[in-house]
Amino acid sequence: MANDFKRFTVSNASTSTGASGSAVYTVPAGASSSALESIVIGITLANKASTGVTADVFLDSYDGTDVYIVKGASVPAGSSLEIMSGNKIVLQNNGTTGDVIRATCGTASSLDVTLSVLEDV
Repeated sequence: MANDFKRFTVSNASTSTGASGSAVYTVPAGASSSALESIVIGITLANKASTGVTADVFLDSYDGTDVYIVKGASVPAGSSLEIMSGNKIVLQNNGTTGDVIRATCGTASSLDVTLSVLEDV
């Protein structure tokens, strides 16, 4: 199988929390609706506001084992925060439903999110 590096973005992440947050990336199904895996290689949160904000990144898992990747992370005014720091996260699609990475911010219209992923296609 081939691998593709891809980038996904969300401008102005939602203020809703958990599974209601802004969907940044959803693992697609493979060809003929076969299972597919992706590896998250980086997530950057950028604060566009003039004051600090708090942010969450949430894994909305296809199998119901939802977890926070980071919760209540402080992002100073006008700066960014890389939350992966050399770690990798494997995401899955079972052929029908895929994992979703979601982001939220405590302050409306303040947070942009960039996610880099390696898809096994």
